Amino acid sequence: MAWREDRVRFWAAIARGVKTEDACAEARVSGPVGFRWFRHAGGVNPCLPLVVSGRYLSFVEREEIALLRAQRAGVREIGRRLGRSPSTISRELRRNASTRTYRLDYKATLAQWHAERRGRRPKIAKLAGNDRLREYVQDRLSGAVHSRDGTTVLGPAAPKWQGRGKPHRGDRRWVQGWSPQQIAKRLPVDYPDDESMRISHEAIYQALFVESRGALKRELVACLRTGRALRVPRARSRQKAWAHVTPEVVISERPAEVEDRAVPGHWEGDLLIGLERSAIGTLVERTTRFTMLIHLPREDGYRHKHTVKNGPALAGYGAITMKDALASTITTLPEQLRRSLTWDRGKEMSAHAQFKIETGVPVYFADPQSPWQRGTNENTNGLLRQYFPKGTDLARWSAEEIAAVAATLNNRPRKTLDWKTPAEALNEQLLSLQQAGVATTG
Repeated sequence: MAWREDRVRFWAAIARGVKTEDACAEARVSGPVGFRWFRHAGGVNPCLPLVVSGRYLSFVEREEIALLRAQRAGVREIGRRLGRSPSTISRELRRNASTRTYRLDYKATLAQWHAERRGRRPKIAKLAGNDRLREYVQDRLSGAVHSRDGTTVLGPAAPKWQGRGKPHRGDRRWVQGWSPQQIAKRLPVDYPDDESMRISHEAIYQALFVESRGALKRELVACLRTGRALRVPRARSRQKAWAHVTPEVVISERPAEVEDRAVPGHWEGDLLIGLERSAIGTLVERTTRFTMLIHLPREDGYRHKHTVKNGPALAGYGAITMKDALASTITTLPEQLRRSLTWDRGKEMSAHAQFKIETGVPVYFADPQSPWQRGTNENTNGLLRQYFPKGTDLARWSAEEIAAVAATLNNRPRKTLDWKTPAEALNEQLLSLQQAGVATTG
């Protein structure tokens, strides 16, 4: 059984931005219990106090009562030791007994459960007690869209709300969709003299998110602009998505020789993203603009009913899959042409430290929202969209087919190379490296 102290520890961990499964471990409760707490509360912290008022018996006192009762101490003796009235002890033993037989047995855990169950006094939500206010809020949230002549515009047929997640690249139901803040601020304008028609936007949010409130149907969260079924704790929303980027691997730590493009072997990389989480990896050498494409097929079991929950990413560009595919591609180059790699802050490069150990190529990450720091790669991706347009499934192409596209791009003359092709420019660099090696040996 889990008690108030467990829930307090759980929500304190959530407030710090800890993941739900880690908060369960910190509160010493099972995963299903913690996830059920989070789901029933809609992600809203109930702000439970650590201890109840001294007017009521605590769990520690109930444990002491159970021990003294096992030693056959009387109610007056127990009350004297705890500093409580004998009638309080007698009433506790009678109300919260673990059995209902002639001889009442008393266990602290069951007594605490009985006390917390009886102690719940949920306040009736304002929306639940005011029908007119509830209808006003529901109409502004989920009301139909009308044309100028007043006819209803149905919009697309949206999928059934499943109670979790949020809409992603799919049709959504067309509704008025006022935000809770718009509704709360509009009420004084529409009802200036009716004080009963007042509610805060936070109360509307909690009526949507918190299951126990019961004033508004949970399905109405789909009418919010985000469509999010659970509130994201504030500390989580502030967390950075690129925790894998440490100060040692930011672009400012990249060698200065990369900037002038005089030394070959410095690469820029990114992903071309298509439908159904398909992708193709791109590598572009900064000096010669030579392009290499990385085949990233979907893993076995992708979107299969037997997919392992919380298992490895199967879309083709998970961290481990990406690291292996990138390493096998870049190690085909001579060591002199493997000096560094600059990437954006995508999670697909979370295993960059292991990639550096395996290949010897250091990885540097561009600043957030700064595509110009990888301008060569961004320009190349624009050229590749001629062959791999947005909104298409990129997983249908084989490794041979994308290699043919890379060869086509590498044999196209480039103005920045004085009308040489990237393949010719790379060949010149290889010849110069070989001659430098022969001269050094001689």
